[in-house]
Amino acid sequence: MRRKTPGVLNKDELVSERILRFEQHDPAGVVRALEPFVQQRRRERILEVISGRFASITVLFESPHDPHNGAAVVRTCEAFGIQTLHVIESREKFLAAASVARGAEKWVDIVPHPTVQDAAAAAKEAGLELIATHPDGELLPSDLANIPRFGLVLGNERNGISDDLTAACTRAVRVPMRGFVESLNVSVTAAILLAAATSGRKGDLDPAERLRLYARGLYLSASHADEHLAHAGFSV
Repeated sequence: MRRKTPGVLNKDELVSERILRFEQHDPAGVVRALEPFVQQRRRERILEVISGRFASITVLFESPHDPHNGAAVVRTCEAFGIQTLHVIESREKFLAAASVARGAEKWVDIVPHPTVQDAAAAAKEAGLELIATHPDGELLPSDLANIPRFGLVLGNERNGISDDLTAACTRAVRVPMRGFVESLNVSVTAAILLAAATSGRKGDLDPAERLRLYARGLYLSASHADEHLAHAGFSV
């Protein structure tokens, strides 16, 4: 297991303990308690962003090694409205460089899986087709926009996608290249593919998820949020 370094967030720090603790409360009650303390323009911005979030597209990152790549993928997911990032931690724990994530970690739900089999089972339960990223993939980036529900699979920076995870994928997608290089940085690949996949697609979180994230947005935006919640009778 690699040593924790300054400026690097582990999985438990990506969404802080206090946020996870407050999310145990009824989100509707949290909204009622905090809405008066957040400016209307900010409330509208939070709702606008949430309306574009996706449950129909997720990302599955296998055994990421470099904390900078981990953070860049989190930031890419946030930028393109991907609400959930699944991480397979079969080799080492997921870490993300705070200087690269730049706060995106507060908005993306990161779900760890100890094995490929666990991750594949979770995708199947959610009705997601697993699409591998591969230089020889039969799909083009634009094809992703027409797939109703899928998980984009990113491989380890050194070893790519394992044989077990490749077997769980039904198809593969490539980024067309014109140069001599055969591959891109994993976060760049993710950005290109997610930009194509989300183009013209409407957000599709269910109402309960939207409410949960709206409560989180208010909590992160309101000054002295814990004090306001305590005054409203919530334990913080």
